[in-house]
Amino acid sequence: MTENELSRLVVAAAIEVHRTLSGPGLLEKVYEEALAYELRARGLKVDQQRLVPLFYKGRLLSTGLRVDLVVADKIFVECKATAADHPIFEAQALTYLRLLNLRLAIVINFGKPVVKDGLHRVVNGL
Repeated sequence: MTENELSRLVVAAAIEVHRTLSGPGLLEKVYEEALAYELRARGLKVDQQRLVPLFYKGRLLSTGLRVDLVVADKIFVECKATAADHPIFEAQALTYLRLLNLRLAIVINFGKPVVKDGLHRVVNGL
């Protein structure tokens, strides 16, 4: 399955989660867990809170990075739950894509009244 095909499944699952949990107002972690459940129910491999080792000048840093979801080893998903989007969300997603060596990220802000308004695709050479 391509990144674009997977992204359609991720978006549909996010809409289902937002609708089932009655929209905004919960913590990011709740949406993340529900989204992981929904994606697995659709038959997708999902890594939750994947540890990404960080290197600085060839040295492994003791502070690793954890990313919300990695779907089918092809898409990174960042879950947010804020009233407003911020440009740093997409900048962070691009950095994480590079660290993960992936090409597509989806930032989902579940804090919006309509989840479609909180969806942002971030690409790394796609």
